[in-house]
Amino acid sequence: MSANRREVLAGFLAGVLGFTALAPRPGQAAADGPFLGTPKPFSFDDLKDQARRLAASPWQDPRSQFSEILERIDYDAFQKIVFRRDASLFSSRDDAPPVQLFHLGRYFQEPCSIAVVENGQAREIHYRKSYFDMPDDHVARKLPDDIGFAGFRVMAPSQKTDWLAFLGAAYFRSSGALDQYGLSARGVAIDTALPTPEEFPRFTGFWLESGGTPDRIIIYALMDGPSIAGAFRMNCQKDGGVIMDIDASLHPRKPIKRLGVAPLTSMFWYGENDRRQAVEWRPEIHDSDGLAMWTGTGERIWRPLNNPRRVMTNSFLDKDPRGFGLLQRDRNFDHYQDDGVFYDKRPSVWVEPKGGWGEGEVQLVEIPTEDEIHDNIVAYWVPRQPAVPGTPLDFSYRLHWVADEPFSAGLGRAVDTFSGIGGIPGQPRPPGVTKFVVDFEGGDLKRYQRGEIDAVVNLSRGELGLFDAYPLANNPGRFRAFFNVKAEGGEPVDIRLYLRSKAGGDALTETWLYQFFPISSSA
Repeated sequence: MSANRREVLAGFLAGVLGFTALAPRPGQAAADGPFLGTPKPFSFDDLKDQARRLAASPWQDPRSQFSEILERIDYDAFQKIVFRRDASLFSSRDDAPPVQLFHLGRYFQEPCSIAVVENGQAREIHYRKSYFDMPDDHVARKLPDDIGFAGFRVMAPSQKTDWLAFLGAAYFRSSGALDQYGLSARGVAIDTALPTPEEFPRFTGFWLESGGTPDRIIIYALMDGPSIAGAFRMNCQKDGGVIMDIDASLHPRKPIKRLGVAPLTSMFWYGENDRRQAVEWRPEIHDSDGLAMWTGTGERIWRPLNNPRRVMTNSFLDKDPRGFGLLQRDRNFDHYQDDGVFYDKRPSVWVEPKGGWGEGEVQLVEIPTEDEIHDNIVAYWVPRQPAVPGTPLDFSYRLHWVADEPFSAGLGRAVDTFSGIGGIPGQPRPPGVTKFVVDFEGGDLKRYQRGEIDAVVNLSRGELGLFDAYPLANNPGRFRAFFNVKAEGGEPVDIRLYLRSKAGGDALTETWLYQFFPISSSA
């Protein structure tokens, strides 16, 4: 298509399917082709059947034949391609949020199809350069009209901000309750942290349907990869935070050693729990600071994140888990001092299983990193049931993109974790000893006085010393637990801590878990 041509939507498309009609600019011709394809019947059952058939056939490489052109659309060139607001889906309707489309480029070369669903009929959106503003000599103008899209984002009614984005592989993100993007979710995780390469299936097609209000949309997605195909239905609503009710039907194409369900991917460079990593001027840098779990037996667990010296995978066995998530508990701007990307506003994401997920484990993978640009944290559920061809795996769950955990435990929470040299100030410091300080807040802690609470600490190895808990003088509702750990050798030390009342022995806090790498470790 020539650079001076525009496409114009017919009036019935603007009214029925929510597009705003595009008028030709001065000196430009009108449209020479439709925006939408022929209506075809569509349902989630049909999509699940399509995923099943895909899994029974050989996988096909999705790379575009126009990769040479796409390679030239680097970061700077990509930024010069701007989607036109008046081309947005649903922009003239009050029963769905506007949706803008992402262009392909060097970092997003595998195209996906996107369709609009209306009354059980789907119409594919055909790519046209006229959806995008770009310089007349931009390399993207050499692409054909059937190239497809890289993904899409769901906008606020003003189209000045967005709250949900699908871009790249099977990743998606939300800006959550505080309107700041951070960690990502994925369709599945395959063979994460195994000696074999990790596999990244991708969403190859999307079907978008009105949710009935300007802050709700229903997204259907088809996923495909060398080892698996899958169908997803996501009912998404922005109400303070963002809630996504997800039904996933997974069909292995071949046996999968490690299948991660409802995976979350985040970044943790360093925090207050280990300042030896802090080589930058900012006090802390992380999208998430801990993994929270609510087990099938009702135990609430908080596991602060690490930036380890080597790849570490921790597994937490469970049955019918009530939930887990990667959270950003620390909301104090002064702890980050970042007024550019606002780590204090990064969303927390909680996975709430629907129905019984059976036996399995929550896995936490921590990968060494030396910069904030790399995602190095992954958490997901691994079902005990093997992932093998011919046996579909169905999971339903709710994702909460929020500022805080969505379910109160009525227990004190770990709000700060510190570590440093052990011993007593003013006295000779014992070699190889590390002091830990953990602050708890909330629940019934404010009802207790000094001497009425015990700190219960257990180590997987090493020596424990000087442990106690007391209320802070300037914050009586907060209890501080401290203890010393001495351990030698390169293996990590797993630490378990909670506070209980001395009178009744009842647990007053969640369980704080930590994986400590001794200072003397060369690992």
